[in-house]
Amino acid sequence: MQQKYILYFLLCFLIVSCSDKDKKKERYLTESSGNINSISLVSDNLVWEGKVGEKVRDIFAAPLVGLPQEEPIFSIRQIPEQVFDGFATKNRLILKLEKVDTTAVVILKDVYARPQTVVVIKGQSEDELISLLESNTNKIVAAFNKEEVREKLRRINKSLLKDEPMETALKFQIDIPSAYRIALNDENFFWVRKSLTNTMTMDFMFYEVPLSTIRNGDSAIVDIVRLRDSISKYKIPGEDGIVMSTEDAYVPALFETSIDGYMAYETRGMWEIKGEYMAGPFINYAIRDEANDRYIIAEGYVYAPSLNKREYIFEQEAIIKSMKIKP
Repeated sequence: MQQKYILYFLLCFLIVSCSDKDKKKERYLTESSGNINSISLVSDNLVWEGKVGEKVRDIFAAPLVGLPQEEPIFSIRQIPEQVFDGFATKNRLILKLEKVDTTAVVILKDVYARPQTVVVIKGQSEDELISLLESNTNKIVAAFNKEEVREKLRRINKSLLKDEPMETALKFQIDIPSAYRIALNDENFFWVRKSLTNTMTMDFMFYEVPLSTIRNGDSAIVDIVRLRDSISKYKIPGEDGIVMSTEDAYVPALFETSIDGYMAYETRGMWEIKGEYMAGPFINYAIRDEANDRYIIAEGYVYAPSLNKREYIFEQEAIIKSMKIKP
């Protein structure tokens, strides 16, 4: 009987010890840091300054589609391997390039801090590193973007807009900061606004249209542009008949993506007000909800003259990507 008690206490001790070790391990992962959409690139200086570094810049610092001025998809800060320690390891996005005797592309979570995405690319030569970067571009960019959307939503979710009328009417849930307001509710069309200053605004449009409104394939972009111009003309208050339009701006870019598991068309481009020197970027999602025979249209657009607009349009992208469709 005494041996049984001894075994019991030993077992309890081991369980508690393992639990304590797990807690200590969690405590070692401090909170990550860094600006939104900023990558720490860890590599040898010679790699960064050569053709591999050039390829990294071509991919991750390429101009973001749909902005009036060239702004990179990600900002990049190079850190030599020998000084990659301490605070330098805490950035949310880390890309490590290693010229070694093995070949691998690995995407890791929460290695040095939490939350964090670390991508490690190992190649035996510069040409192999370049090849691995090219063949894994979409996967790496998607992983970094997902991390930053999650972080942006964490930051803005501290105070949310009370938008129950819109969510009930359009049958979805979305996280919009309380800095925005519903400026117009007209027959299930919702215009949501945030005024940064008297001359700077960030706006949304939310509404639904029948599935037949947008054709599949190459015709989708034509239908989406025609639809958004028609809606903005009749729903958005203007001055002296001035309306927003993409007709005369450069051709918008169309991508296929998904929102909450639903197929969606993502359109990025520029809007303008005819007859005025007013323009800016927009991002539009047409979300295909076949169960309800509709497309949910969610669009964000920005007016911020003389300022960089990447972070503004990214905020709107993150907000739209928080959407949950109600069955």
